[in-house]
Amino acid sequence: MILVTGATGNIGSALVGQLHDRGGVRVRGLTRDPGRASFPEGIAAVEGDLTRADSLKAVLEGVSSLFLLSGMGADAEVLAVARQAGVEHVVLVSSITVQTHPHLPAAGENLAVERLLVDSGMAWTILRPTQFASNTLWWAQSIREEGLVRAPYADTGLPSIHPADIAAVARVALTEPGHSGRTYALTGPERVTVRQQVAAIAAALGRELSLAEISRAEAHRQLASFLRDETADAVLDLVGGDVNDELSQVRPTVAQITGTPARSFRQWAAENADAFR
Repeated sequence: MILVTGATGNIGSALVGQLHDRGGVRVRGLTRDPGRASFPEGIAAVEGDLTRADSLKAVLEGVSSLFLLSGMGADAEVLAVARQAGVEHVVLVSSITVQTHPHLPAAGENLAVERLLVDSGMAWTILRPTQFASNTLWWAQSIREEGLVRAPYADTGLPSIHPADIAAVARVALTEPGHSGRTYALTGPERVTVRQQVAAIAAALGRELSLAEISRAEAHRQLASFLRDETADAVLDLVGGDVNDELSQVRPTVAQITGTPARSFRQWAAENADAFR
């Protein structure tokens, strides 16, 4: 039995679908509101809250493998409850910033969770993806209302990853041997700039969009409206303010593990065009 946490999120929903399509495995999808979850037939929707580890005790009964996103709840307590429940293998989604920007507070927090898992006594696989293609959903409202994207660092190229590719690597790690004790850095197949992302969304929508490149200070004011100042600064470093070779490197890991080329940003834009209409 596999328990997928965050099962209605960008990665978790893709993973649930891929596990269903593969067949031959029993899957539970964890959500705070099972009544609103829409999973494929045969996937059990179960209720639980990662911020309250005790709420997971019942749904972990009979679970041998756990898919977990770092930083979504009480990680230390969740791992302890999983170990006590007899979970044998945990696939953890961490962040590539652990190796590219270890000085950032969030990277330190992710590394701490990784170490907790490694020391837990359970088998483990750690995934370290770069920025998600789905981060561009932050632009959805301004695209819908103004046909405009305001963003800094318009020509900085980064290998954004399709969340379904993170899910694909997780699926392999959860269902096939040979991935225990491994850490995988994951990226998309090519570097893509903000300018290219806007063009890809415009093509998917079949209409023109405008891009206004803004200063870091203006971008910080926008982000700080819904993120902490410290987090806003970190985001801006990672999208262009403090890019290094390690962060911008295109890695073949997705194709090597899944046997399928990593999905492009253009594919993500085509699949998610309705979010921008």
